[in-house]
Amino acid sequence: MIFDKLKAVRAQIEDAAQRSGRSPDAVDLVAVTKKASADAVTELLRSNFVGHIGENRVQDAAKKREALKQVPDLPSVPWRLIGHLQTNKAKAAIQTFDAIDSLDSLKLAMELDSCLEAVGKTLPVLVQVKLSERESQYGVSPEAVEEFLAQCRGLRRLDIRGLMAIAPMLDPVEAVRPHFKRLKTIFDRSFAGKEGGVLSMGMSRDFAIAVEEGSTMVRVGTVLFA
Repeated sequence: MIFDKLKAVRAQIEDAAQRSGRSPDAVDLVAVTKKASADAVTELLRSNFVGHIGENRVQDAAKKREALKQVPDLPSVPWRLIGHLQTNKAKAAIQTFDAIDSLDSLKLAMELDSCLEAVGKTLPVLVQVKLSERESQYGVSPEAVEEFLAQCRGLRRLDIRGLMAIAPMLDPVEAVRPHFKRLKTIFDRSFAGKEGGVLSMGMSRDFAIAVEEGSTMVRVGTVLFA
């Protein structure tokens, strides 16, 4: 069942990429497994359709990764933190995840850099941009992205690869397109010429639109496990 759903998602990504004149290989798929069991994650990884696993919480990811250590010959993919990270969990996060996609404050950036310095490693991160007016939504405002990146420049242990955002819940779903266009413009301005730059936008409801607007990484969970 999951395998069939993954195939369908991949087909939609390919169609959207082709409509925008891009190679489907330019779009990575992150399977969001916050509602999935370790067995379901095993099935996802064995499908070879998933390039990344995304989790919202440090403790959930740690438990699943520990359980998956017992599964033989399981393909290895990066695990990405896509949920809000409190500064007091930064140390645990860098031990659990291969990338953090939800950098949303200078305080968090400094804490992550300090924790990474202590263990002598560098970590890929994405800056989360706030596209919604909802108070519960985290992220750096679109107007403040360039200043925020400048503030982070001295933090040598953070490899800031690009941007991530969650589109507002709008009806019809096509109404999110201007938000994706705006984020792509910010990304192009801030990461022009950066090799391996990542623009993570698009979720289960709107990933096809996001790919059409230039997303290089989509995050889907509901469409796989609903």
